[in-house]
Amino acid sequence: MKLLLDTCVSGVAVRALREAGHDVVWTAEWEADPGDEQILRIAHAQARVLITLDKDFGERAIVFGEAHCGIVRLVAISAREQADYCAKVLEKYADELARGAIVTADHRRTRIRAGE
Repeated sequence: MKLLLDTCVSGVAVRALREAGHDVVWTAEWEADPGDEQILRIAHAQARVLITLDKDFGERAIVFGEAHCGIVRLVAISAREQADYCAKVLEKYADELARGAIVTADHRRTRIRAGE
């Protein structure tokens, strides 16, 4: 799967997802942070699912109607747990994400806002 991981996602998760065969771009490896709006545009232009800890991306997609190719938001997931949570969400919700879903995962539950 093609993924764009926000800077706030741990490098451990980045490595694990790459090792699992995902095509991963990580914003922490960019020279400068272009801001949330541009990150979401890049993810959409490159047909990448965005993975983040930041709720602003979901707001940009839902409230402002900005285009995206799926968003995964991890809530209160520690850096050492992020790789496992990402792998589980990507496996379980791949079809929904392919249709532009927004998936929010925390320790207690996973919520899905269907894509269009």
